[in-house]
Amino acid sequence: MPSSTVRNLLVRGMLAGLLAGVLAFAFAFLVGEPSVDDSIALESVAAAPQHVHGGDAAAAPAAPAAEEEEELVSRSMQSTFGLATGVLVYGVALGGIAALVYCFALGRIGRFSPRATAALVAAAAFTTVYLVPFLKYPATPPAVGNPDTIGKRTTLFFLMILLSVLLAVAAVILGRRLAPRLGNWNASVLAGLAFAVAVTLAFVLLPGNEDAVKETFPAALLWNFRLATLGIQAVLWTAFALVFGHFAERLLAPRPASATPAATAVPAA
Repeated sequence: MPSSTVRNLLVRGMLAGLLAGVLAFAFAFLVGEPSVDDSIALESVAAAPQHVHGGDAAAAPAAPAAEEEEELVSRSMQSTFGLATGVLVYGVALGGIAALVYCFALGRIGRFSPRATAALVAAAAFTTVYLVPFLKYPATPPAVGNPDTIGKRTTLFFLMILLSVLLAVAAVILGRRLAPRLGNWNASVLAGLAFAVAVTLAFVLLPGNEDAVKETFPAALLWNFRLATLGIQAVLWTAFALVFGHFAERLLAPRPASATPAATAVPAA
């Protein structure tokens, strides 16, 4: 593929990631932020000091209130400008990376059209980069996660992403090598099964999530929060597949220019 085409696809991928990030931000703000606000409210109530009454004397004197820490960034700023910045930068970065993967995959994974290849790349990216790691280490709201273990949890999550991507690449290579003997369909099924078995082994061998959900934490709120985080990624990658597929189709398979019928030409005198 010429370098100019790769550059054009890269630019279009980043633009598609930006547009997909706008839709993902709208979904996160409308669907995800209410669950975050409810979780923060529960955490604030749990952290509030409790006054103890009883004994011979009157009410026990309350402990001096701790000085409230000044917030560096307000909650309203976090849920609007901060969220938009993070999601848009994330969308542009992943859009550029996905465009480069698309350039490599085009024509190598089968005789698919540019639009269909974009859909396959986006589906594979969503599955390997987010869905598989999410199943092992699901997202937790603020009131559930332990700040002391955030470093270890982040390391394990990125390790799961790396393993998922490497196993997916190995599955693709396996399917390509089996295709001449078994056919494309049988080779794809066996490669998919091998990927599922390898991911299952990774789930068993890697340590679990140390942050156990508190019994007092509402199960419905936890479920809604995790569905919202999964939905954000689904919206992002679906929108990217549609927008980038449209861009790639117009770039790589442009419509032929309509020729002027010879009969309509005015004959010279």
